[in-house]
Amino acid sequence: YAVFSANSLASTEISTTPANSSALSASQPLLSGARLAGSAKLRFWGLDVYQATLWVRPGFKAPDFTRHAFALELDYLRDFTGAAIAGRSIEEMRRIGRFSDAKAEEWQTALRNALPDVRKGDRIAGLHVPGVGVRFLLNGKPIGEVRDVDFSSLFFGIWLSPGTSEPAMRQSLLAQVSP
Repeated sequence: YAVFSANSLASTEISTTPANSSALSASQPLLSGARLAGSAKLRFWGLDVYQATLWVRPGFKAPDFTRHAFALELDYLRDFTGAAIAGRSIEEMRRIGRFSDAKAEEWQTALRNALPDVRKGDRIAGLHVPGVGVRFLLNGKPIGEVRDVDFSSLFFGIWLSPGTSEPAMRQSLLAQVSP
């Protein structure tokens, strides 16, 4: 089952505006001046999985996304366990880059600790903090973080790396970003 990303059996529905308003708090100083970059719905075997929305600040450049603060928000359209999200995330991160089994276990544990089970309608936002890692919010409230730059790069690479398993989703998420 695809949770954060999918494989070639999934389809991406392209949208330039999110279905609902963001659960991100305007008080997040990290995202001061952020604007919508793009949005896309992930479907797997005809089932809606999530609506993904990317928020970026002025000057964001896709080729070096790891150098910029941004937020990727997933509006879940079905229920998933946090353990399933963590496991699938590690699988997708392995498509983007190489890392040891020990590192995979460390990161999977960190994700399991940071991410709760989600229900249809929940929103998890990942805030990329350059040089630090990722902070997670559930429905606008902080729930955890992973303070590891390599993790953050590979994690957000699931959606933003040219090597993503979902190139159409990447293109939709970056639709309003200047080249």
